[in-house]
Parts: sequence; C-alpha cells; structure tokens
Amino acid sequence: MGYEYPVEDTKRQLEQLLNDSNHKIYVAIVADKVVGYIHTNNYDLLYEPHLKNIMGIAVSSDFKKNGIGKMLLNEVEKWAQDTGAYGVRLVSGATRIGAHAFYAACGYTGNKEQKNFKKMF
Repeated sequence: MGYEYPVEDTKRQLEQLLNDSNHKIYVAIVADKVVGYIHTNNYDLLYEPHLKNIMGIAVSSDFKKNGIGKMLLNEVEKWAQDTGAYGVRLVSGATRIGAHAFYAACGYTGNKEQKNFKKMF
C-alpha cells in the first residue's frame, strides 16, 4: 500500500492481529502468491449499532480488475452478517477516486468528508 514501515515491525503487528479475535485478515492467493488482502475489525461506538470496520484493502496491480477486491469485501460482509453486525464501514482517502468508484459499484455509499489527525509518541 506504499507505506514506509519496517518489515520486522509488520511481522510483529501481523502476528498480534492474527491472535486477536476482534480482527480478521483475509488474503487472496493466486499460484501460491498473496495478491491481495483485507484487514477488518470490530467497530463499536456509543451512538451506532455494531459494525465491522475495514482497516485496509489492497490488490496487487497485476491482479486488479479480476474480482479479487470484490471477493475480499464479500468475505468481510459475510463475517459481519455471521456475527450480527449491522453493516461494514470503511474510510478511503479523498484522492483515491478509482477506489471510490469501486466501493460504490460494490454497494457502499458515502456522504462525509473527514480529516484525520494523529499525535505520535
């Protein structure tokens, strides 16, 4: 996804998330090679019903437009339905116009723009 993050730290994060039942990571494999993934977790607020939250989704550029992203979204939606969630949410960067069209084609709607803020330690 283009993030600068050390591989060893990624491995540690992955191991931690795989052992946390509040998170699911699905992968798409073609010819023994991971070509896509989606990371989702529980999303619970005081003012909304239980949802699932997509934290990240990516498909290798060589495999885009082959239904892999839709298959990954379907897996998250199935998990959401199986666990009684009311839906699935995701946040997509304002400049990712192609991704927005993909999500809309998959039945997702959006009407809110946000700014994300961080304070790192």
